Amino acid sequence: MALNSIDETERASRLLQAQAVASNLFDRIAAELIRPGVTESHLAHEIIALGRREFGLQTHWHKRIVRAGINTLAVYNENPPEVVIGQDDLVFVDLGPVFEDWEADFGRSFVLGDDPLKHRLRDDCRRAFDIGKRHFDAHPDITGAQMFAFLVEQARRDGWEFGGIIAGHWVGEFPHKVIPEYPKEGIADEHHHRPMRGPDARGREQHWILEVHYVDRARRIGAFCEELLTVG
Repeated sequence: MALNSIDETERASRLLQAQAVASNLFDRIAAELIRPGVTESHLAHEIIALGRREFGLQTHWHKRIVRAGINTLAVYNENPPEVVIGQDDLVFVDLGPVFEDWEADFGRSFVLGDDPLKHRLRDDCRRAFDIGKRHFDAHPDITGAQMFAFLVEQARRDGWEFGGIIAGHWVGEFPHKVIPEYPKEGIADEHHHRPMRGPDARGREQHWILEVHYVDRARRIGAFCEELLTVG
């Protein structure tokens, strides 16, 4: 079936299916791969191998990110010197896997050790995603700038700093980045003043990933969470 012949109900279903596979992959990553004593790049290679071997994953639509320790402060476009994952580290993984021509974008944080502050940071970050999604659902005309401002304020209420420079982005048929108005209209940041709902440049419904990045710069740690916002 040609991608441009798929109706909106099917598009949403396909995106949810891609995310479900990504979630299963992350369950395996958490159970089998997250551990101290390996470099970020070594863990990334193991994740890629697991995805290929067990999930038939051949393509990622964005770079694979594994960050630990102080590197959890870094945003997507940064490329800090890699570190070895420590015994008591906070680690996050951000992947953009493509399953049967449909993009997923999934991020989760993992805590090694018993540090209650790191556990709280991870849990607050994940909870902020749920709060952000409820806010989005309750405000049909919300813009990207308003979504970004809400998450910044939610981080402040939770006692953290919002470490990201965006609140989310488009996701869809691979590769969604070829849409003429991406990234200007497909990035939810402080400059995005159009409604997040409604058609994109091709007349298709906009589908968004919501990103939450909480940081504690004094303690040099961060947590990250992302997944589908508009369906699910």
